[in-house]
Amino acid sequence: MKKFITYNQSLEILNSINISNLSTQKLFVTDALNRILAQDIIAQENSPAFKTSGMDGYAVKHEDLKLEKIEIIDKNPAGTVIDSSVTNGTTIKTFTGSLMPEGSDTLIPIENVTVEDNYIIINKEVPLNFAVRNVGENYHQDELLIPKGTLVDFTQIGVMASLNIVQVEVYVKPTVAIACTGSEILDVGEIQTNDAQIRSSNHLTLEALSKKHGADVLQMGIVKDDRKSITNLLKQALLKSDIVVTTGGVSVGDYDYVKDIIKDELACEVLFQGVNIKPGLHILFAKKGDKYIIGLPGFAYSSTVTFLLYVLPLLFKFKGSNESLPIVDAIIDENYPKKAPKTIFSACNVTFKDGNYHVDFEGKKNGTSAILTNMLGSPGLLIQEEGSSNLTAGDKVKVILL
Repeated sequence: MKKFITYNQSLEILNSINISNLSTQKLFVTDALNRILAQDIIAQENSPAFKTSGMDGYAVKHEDLKLEKIEIIDKNPAGTVIDSSVTNGTTIKTFTGSLMPEGSDTLIPIENVTVEDNYIIINKEVPLNFAVRNVGENYHQDELLIPKGTLVDFTQIGVMASLNIVQVEVYVKPTVAIACTGSEILDVGEIQTNDAQIRSSNHLTLEALSKKHGADVLQMGIVKDDRKSITNLLKQALLKSDIVVTTGGVSVGDYDYVKDIIKDELACEVLFQGVNIKPGLHILFAKKGDKYIIGLPGFAYSSTVTFLLYVLPLLFKFKGSNESLPIVDAIIDENYPKKAPKTIFSACNVTFKDGNYHVDFEGKKNGTSAILTNMLGSPGLLIQEEGSSNLTAGDKVKVILL
């Protein structure tokens, strides 16, 4: 296996992964918020099933609007079925949501008429079928309304409620186990005892990303650079999760044990190790049965970017979701050099103006792949493909929206 494959080659491997036999569960319809549908939602009837009124007014025959006055013969409140029908020269007062009375074809609004005694006088005419909701205006029987794989939001809940769906089938949330490796790493709240120690944010950043995108998280915390400890932790993580994510220990240092443990002690199938990208050159992507282990770099920006590029698409597959990374076309507003012969993902500011996304780098700091603060604000990731050249203000670019 070639040590450093291209970004496009790594995507081909990632996209070829097929997650089958996903578990499902039934939830009360409002509890399905932010979950992924495991069933198609198909209309069992027309909505509305009958012609209904779209506002308060008077149901008439349209041809009668030329008459001097029209007699009011009945009222038609919403939720009732009346016996009266509209004939030439007559009207029935009809309210929003009421069935249109038999014989009528138009609803003239209350504000368009004057009522005198038991008659209406037309002050302003309306077109034929005005304010009449036709059969199937919302949806028709057997129409696919919400496809399987959709992320449930408030609109999906409203539509399902209108279909009288009490419980809906969704995919079970995948579990992501997250561990941060490094003897120099301190957890949040832990007291620093020497200047060489580093405060970790990786495990909590990736936990937040996982939860934001619909996963349950098994937080394994921080483990020191000890081969036996890391091995035991990863074995436990594999037992309890679908995806195991580590940060640190995948480079070429003397204490970078993770990559060897994944290959040797755990006997995983390595799908790729090393991708010609910046950040994330030494990323490792492996499989153990139906579980996956992704070894990410230790720097905060690197681990966050590679999680977005590789773990999120895998998570979408485990969720049964139709989601994908939001990559858009944009215009770059300043010159920007190509800093390495790799596919580079650079933190940038993204704004939307004059109908286009625009990219600039105001306030972004230059330095190593540890600068997580570059992802504050309204961030995106500018994609500079391998083999591309320097960018000039006004060029069209690809950006991942964050």
